[in-house]
Amino acid sequence: MSKKLEERLKRLSEFQNDTLLQGGLKGIEKEGLRVTLDGHIASTPHPKSLGSALTHPYITTDYSEALLELITPPFAETTETLEFLTDVHHFVYANIGEELMWAASMPCLLEDEESIPIAEYGTSNIGKMKHIYRRGLAWRYGRAMQAIAGVHFNYSVPERFWPVFQQMEGDDRVLQDFVSESYMALIRNFQRIGWIVSYLFGASPSVCPSFIKLRKIEFPDFNEAACQRPYATSLRMSDIGYKNSNQDVIVVSYNTLDEYVESLMKATRTPCEAYKKIGVVVDGEYRQLNANILQIENEYYSFVRPKQIAESCETPSHALENRGVRYVEIRAIDVNPFDPIGVNELQMNFMEVLLLFCLLEESPLMDKAERDEFERNQSLTACRGRDPELKLTKADREIPIKDWVMEILERMKPVCALLEEQGDRRYTEAVEAQMDKVRDSSLLPASQVIAGMEKADQSFFRFALERSEEHKEFFLQRPVPEKRFTWFRELAEQSLNEQQALEAVEQPPFDQFLQKILQGDCI
Repeated sequence: MSKKLEERLKRLSEFQNDTLLQGGLKGIEKEGLRVTLDGHIASTPHPKSLGSALTHPYITTDYSEALLELITPPFAETTETLEFLTDVHHFVYANIGEELMWAASMPCLLEDEESIPIAEYGTSNIGKMKHIYRRGLAWRYGRAMQAIAGVHFNYSVPERFWPVFQQMEGDDRVLQDFVSESYMALIRNFQRIGWIVSYLFGASPSVCPSFIKLRKIEFPDFNEAACQRPYATSLRMSDIGYKNSNQDVIVVSYNTLDEYVESLMKATRTPCEAYKKIGVVVDGEYRQLNANILQIENEYYSFVRPKQIAESCETPSHALENRGVRYVEIRAIDVNPFDPIGVNELQMNFMEVLLLFCLLEESPLMDKAERDEFERNQSLTACRGRDPELKLTKADREIPIKDWVMEILERMKPVCALLEEQGDRRYTEAVEAQMDKVRDSSLLPASQVIAGMEKADQSFFRFALERSEEHKEFFLQRPVPEKRFTWFRELAEQSLNEQQALEAVEQPPFDQFLQKILQGDCI
């Protein structure tokens, strides 16, 4: 334990109000492909019974028309977040007919690029913009990469904690500035050790051959017969998945919020020769929003982001610039194929402890060498995390991955005490459960996926299809929560009316709208 962490823990444990860190807000965004009963990606439109993907607050789509994104509000209690996510899944299954929700992060059967439908959001300018942005992703990276699903964990520290923590630190800045820079410190530490999430929760050690065929990239050490890498944990987080060499030119600084915002905005303003060749408007049709390194900030893939709720027509960077950091978004979690909603309470409790540990631990600024180090560690863990001989690099020193994981987990234990009331061991148990995985790698989700495939003599596709069928059956056999279902039906109807009203309003020319919204100006 570092001296800084030890001092902070001691002072917090002595504080009269021992609930300072309890009750942080937790939300989930869970993605999942709609697929046919035989495991092909669905070609049907987003079901109207689910509402409008443009305006519904909790049921929308990500890249593809078939890629559902189910969102919970933030709750102080993890159980409430999971209950809401369970209910929204239940409602979806009741409204997608004979289709299934794919139970894994890596996609189902993909026949060709055109079989992956790009999401549609209607005829309003904002709807057109969302569709064109996704069209740009297809031209830049291909559609297959955009059909991958994940679980995003959103977390904000309790508001009552910040004034006390600022006083402890002897900081005299405006409170929101202190909060923002504290979140940036958390993010730097998460980047340093975030690979632990792929190690402990990675559940995509294998892929469908159709996905590799569409990616058209050579992957070193990839076993094409088994469609996996030896000892992989999360191919979703590797160069097979989201990691993309096209974005290697982007250098985003997390040392301060100002540097972060400026580096992202610079990428959205800087032309890229390769994307110029694609063209922006070709034969009267938009191929992408612009030919810059990033069309918009969200195009930059990072497994952790500082976030602020954006107002109408406000870009994510302008929201951060105007009101600072409100919460962090962790994007490193694979869909758990063994859980009907893709995530569970043990995982969420662990993530809460991990993020608070990253907040309280000393967090020096990062230089390029350290950035390269954490990128390499993340890649190695995703591709070879279960290799008993694997070593990662820590401050230019090689360390066995299991030793480092166990070291981190031991250092997290005192944080659990700040979250647990008398007799409550949920956070300690979450950390201890991860220690069991280090001692016995067969308990790792990736190992369990491989073991399940081998036991049934199944391909990844068949394994994931069976889990998808089981999950649908799980929800169809449950009693309908009538009050929540009525509410979801009303929300669906309301969202459709909102989209219709938006489209009924006279719109300015799209070119003018696009220019203004990319500049952060409202129309």
